[in-house]
Amino acid sequence: MIKVVICGACGHMGRVIADIVSSRSDCEVIAGIDKLAGGAQFPIFHSFAALTEKPDVIIDFSHPSVLDDMLDYCMTNGVAVVVATTGYSQEQIAQIHKAAEQIPVFFTFNMSLGINLMAELAKKAVSVLGGQFDIEIVEKHHNQKLDAPSGTAIMLADAINAELEKPYTYVYDRHSVRAKRSKTEIGMHSIRGGTIVGEHEIIFAGRDEVVTLKHEAHSKSVFAVGAVNAAVFLSGKPAGLYAMSDMLS
Repeated sequence: MIKVVICGACGHMGRVIADIVSSRSDCEVIAGIDKLAGGAQFPIFHSFAALTEKPDVIIDFSHPSVLDDMLDYCMTNGVAVVVATTGYSQEQIAQIHKAAEQIPVFFTFNMSLGINLMAELAKKAVSVLGGQFDIEIVEKHHNQKLDAPSGTAIMLADAINAELEKPYTYVYDRHSVRAKRSKTEIGMHSIRGGTIVGEHEIIFAGRDEVVTLKHEAHSKSVFAVGAVNAAVFLSGKPAGLYAMSDMLS
């Protein structure tokens, strides 16, 4: 039985993860980390140092400010971690990559199977369409989301750039520049409103034709299911940086 600690256990995603784990026979939640406490069927601690039992894997759906303490605990105790929080700075992403030299780390900007399939399809589209089509990415999220563009939009752009001979530039805002669109850019557009869980669209616009890839998440449970699958996959793995492509291969 794989022992799991949920970081951000009292948040919406933490509760969904706990519910998903409770229905499985291959893992169990032994504790949670959260500043709040209440309603959980397992102990909640305010810090990693307070944990009374060592987990096999930590699933993190919390806040970027928790990263330092979480990685310190995992590296000190040899604990694997699924990093599913978004909004990290480039410096923090570098920290995550560095930690993967010592412990197993599963890190992706989106835990959805569909989104990761979309990234693979986008790579295929780039290999076929080459530089003949302009590329734009539109992402939509609820009005409480703090970061823009979304980490998933950046992940999709990075997947596209990996297939190009020369990486394109990401352009986030055009309102202040009165100029024609460059052929070597990927436009990134963010929409915030209502309770949209997450929508991502990649537009390949060519001469007299448009190809569109689109993914809609109708519930946050798709991310929780992916995170739990990642935790089970990660348990017992050697140190390294893992992503959805490793789990699906």
